[in-house]
Amino acid sequence: MGVSSCLSPTLDGSVIVDVEVHPSSKIQGITGFNAWRARISVAVKAEAKDGKANRAVLHVLATQLQLEARSLSITSGRKSRLKSVRVEDATPETLVRQIESILEAIE
Repeated sequence: MGVSSCLSPTLDGSVIVDVEVHPSSKIQGITGFNAWRARISVAVKAEAKDGKANRAVLHVLATQLQLEARSLSITSGRKSRLKSVRVEDATPETLVRQIESILEAIE
């Protein structure tokens, strides 16, 4: 099961990316892929309080995937570590390549 298992295309051309968030981390960024949960692991320095971690997750993903922040939104899991993020203006294929490249660089 590869990175593509955490991506779901939508009917309107967007892509849903399933992530597992690690708030209050010492580092910030995409840190791995949880094959068992089929989710990308994202560490953020922000604590999970008052939506700070949610905003940080969107910022990290936008920065690392080279997307505009306005093209990302959390669709589910606002109060959970397991979130689904909607990405507009990107294809599943492009996201898979970008995520795999990030994961290869950290290994």
